[in-house]
Amino acid sequence: MASTERVARSGSIEKNAAESVEEDVSVKPVIAYGGEETLPPPPELNAEQQKALYRKIDLRLMPILTLMYLCSFLDRGNIGNAKLQGLTTQLNLTGNKYNIALTMYFVPYCLFECPANLVLKKFRPSRWLPGITLAWGVIMTLMGLVKTYPQLVGVRILLGIAEAGLFPGVVYYLTLWYPRHMIQFRIGIFFGGATLAGAFSGLLAFGISFMAGTAGLLGWSWIFIIEGLLTVVVGAISFFILVDFPHTAAFLTPEERAYVIHRKKYDNSSVGEEEHFEIRHIWETITDWQVYMHILIYMSIIAPLYGISLFLPFGFTTAISQLLTVPPYVFATITLLVWAVWSDRIKTRYPFVLAGLTFCLVGFVINICDVPIGAKYFGTFLIVAGSYAGFPGVVAWLGNNLAGHYKRGVGMALHIGIGNFGGAIASNIYRTQDAPRYILGHGIELMFVGIGFIAVPITVLAYKRINARREALVRDATEKGITRYTPEELRRMGDRAPDFRYTL
Repeated sequence: MASTERVARSGSIEKNAAESVEEDVSVKPVIAYGGEETLPPPPELNAEQQKALYRKIDLRLMPILTLMYLCSFLDRGNIGNAKLQGLTTQLNLTGNKYNIALTMYFVPYCLFECPANLVLKKFRPSRWLPGITLAWGVIMTLMGLVKTYPQLVGVRILLGIAEAGLFPGVVYYLTLWYPRHMIQFRIGIFFGGATLAGAFSGLLAFGISFMAGTAGLLGWSWIFIIEGLLTVVVGAISFFILVDFPHTAAFLTPEERAYVIHRKKYDNSSVGEEEHFEIRHIWETITDWQVYMHILIYMSIIAPLYGISLFLPFGFTTAISQLLTVPPYVFATITLLVWAVWSDRIKTRYPFVLAGLTFCLVGFVINICDVPIGAKYFGTFLIVAGSYAGFPGVVAWLGNNLAGHYKRGVGMALHIGIGNFGGAIASNIYRTQDAPRYILGHGIELMFVGIGFIAVPITVLAYKRINARREALVRDATEKGITRYTPEELRRMGDRAPDFRYTL
């Protein structure tokens, strides 16, 4: 009876969907969701109380998650700074050896993301995420001690395996806590850590470079060792801060936990999402058209992002190049946060993805042309801002449009895992013999951007058409007084249910 009362109070149930299942809900107990059966009924909260509650959750989760991802991005990208501090010379990375070392990180990173998301709930987020952070911190520290090219490649492979579970795991974890139209800002804060890492990496590498010669190690070794030890410390601290799920969060009162679960339950459905795992969730995901469209969109943003991250220092002495990487990333961080807030406010994703692609298009066109170094630097600002600020919208968009805990977990892992092969490609298109214009590299990046300009409009038009068809079905059922589906059937259908509306 209490569950039925909670449904009656929910302001989150979509009106048309509620009408179509109202008859069934009135006579059947609503399916329990997220541990709500162990909690009191959810309270009524006004706008200020809701903001205070989610601010409380933000303060507990976002700082440590952001710090963890800052370390992740710092550790995967610092090889670009190490290159400037003698890595290629000491390890004799001639020809394509440096590019191969970059690529060998991405292969296991992409392959292990989906399995990592499947085990996250079983191993508990509060143990799994800190555990893998600790693991790759140790691996990064040991990378500073490698003496040969095969050793470097081997450690890069291990780093890819260890880091694979963090980004898709955290994004999936956040979708268990926040309603779908509050998620891009949180992904923006979290991913902003990576953007700041771009600026911080240059500054940190510049400072660490003065340690060259200490203990008989060059500057590149100390970059890996010090940044790896920093990650180990962050991983150890995160064991004591992260929590698992809303219904087990001791830092919230029982009433607050009930509200968070209630809000998530009716976020994108009139009956809540499926929480248990079945093999069909994997099949439904790999046969869902939208996953593949979003992989193309992801690649169109991630290829410029990784390409510019790995090859940004150019044209000046090592110290000046390190310092010149800072302003573009600061600008990108500001742009990212503005777009994330704006996108959540209007509950729409695609305009900001298109804006990011436009920035990248203009930036690469400038850089591929024979123009002064100042103009190229301006183009770099646009590429960094467009790729970094557009990225949270790309990730949030698919997460908004997949329903069911495990379908969303698998879908987002495939999205990020396969999409990151764009990063592997970007690692190999900027060849040393193409310097300083890198016509081949910039041209391939423009190809990826073009794919995005095709995939985004097609996806938006398809979503609009499906939403309109579902509106018509619900309207017709309501007018005829027909109840087409039971709550169990609607929950099982997930994002294919007639009461589910795709976010544009």
